[in-house]
Amino acid sequence: MFRGPKYFEVVLCMIIDCHNHIGVDLGLYGRGEFPYAQHAETLARQGEPLGITRWIVFPMVAHLALNFAALRAGRVTAEGAFERVPYAWENRRLMQEVYEFFPALGRVMLPFAMFDAARETALQARELRALREKYRFYGLKTQTTMTESPITHLRNEGGVFLDLAREWDIPLLIHSSVIESDIWAQARDIIDIAADNANVRFCIAHSCRFDRPQLERIAALPNCWFDCSAHGIHCQLARENNPVVAPLSRRFTSDYAQPAKVLWDMARAFPGKLLWGSDSPFYSFIAQTENEQLSLLSSYEQEVEFFMALPEEMRKEIAEHNTLRFLGIEL
Repeated sequence: MFRGPKYFEVVLCMIIDCHNHIGVDLGLYGRGEFPYAQHAETLARQGEPLGITRWIVFPMVAHLALNFAALRAGRVTAEGAFERVPYAWENRRLMQEVYEFFPALGRVMLPFAMFDAARETALQARELRALREKYRFYGLKTQTTMTESPITHLRNEGGVFLDLAREWDIPLLIHSSVIESDIWAQARDIIDIAADNANVRFCIAHSCRFDRPQLERIAALPNCWFDCSAHGIHCQLARENNPVVAPLSRRFTSDYAQPAKVLWDMARAFPGKLLWGSDSPFYSFIAQTENEQLSLLSSYEQEVEFFMALPEEMRKEIAEHNTLRFLGIEL
């Protein structure tokens, strides 16, 4: 049963943090937002004392094929960008950091390559094939909101990424949203695509913003999982009834004043489907909106504390067994 946020045990299982960003996001930095960067080595040094044993890692969201002057002004365009192919530089830079600069990280980190669902998709596929010849990566990741790159493009030109996932037998981890103004990353669209591609594995990030109908759809699909990345601040948003999370009429029922209890309830309601991930360094987020400063603050320690409050068998399920099934590997 749920023991509450002060309950800890000796770590007896592999703990895989399934959602971590590495590198620098010059769009966030240029707009004065936080966070905007993270080193792979720093992540490992931070997580190891807390009992984390493996990390799925991928680049930050903004890529060199977007115009950073426009990003700083809050616009997204590829015109005038430094590079032509999205994430060609960022993916290679991540692999070098993990496998060459700090080879020990290659034994504990599981890199994913990022992709942009709509821009230069054929060239991205070519770059990914070349990258695959030199480095091992375990999946593909996309965040289509910040790049304004609709996830529905996976049904047309972005289908090359589904083809690669099938060919290499690797999964996709996809950022999700439920607020209607986000036309690029709707959870329902991602799950529709997953339902139509039964031979590709998918993980939908951020607990589908606690949208119970979408979580129930994931539970019904054998090729689909969800992660709880940035769990603490999403629970805060739920307590505040922020439109970023599902409205009460669709929200998963739990006590959002107790983030560990929410994890426990979701793991019980959707067995075999929940993956644990911190979303480091985006367990916190600070930005200036039109009317006020948005300040959502948590920490890696808090994200781990929510997780460690769960019973041992539940921890083993959501941070090892479920994650390895999503990855399709054994460690």
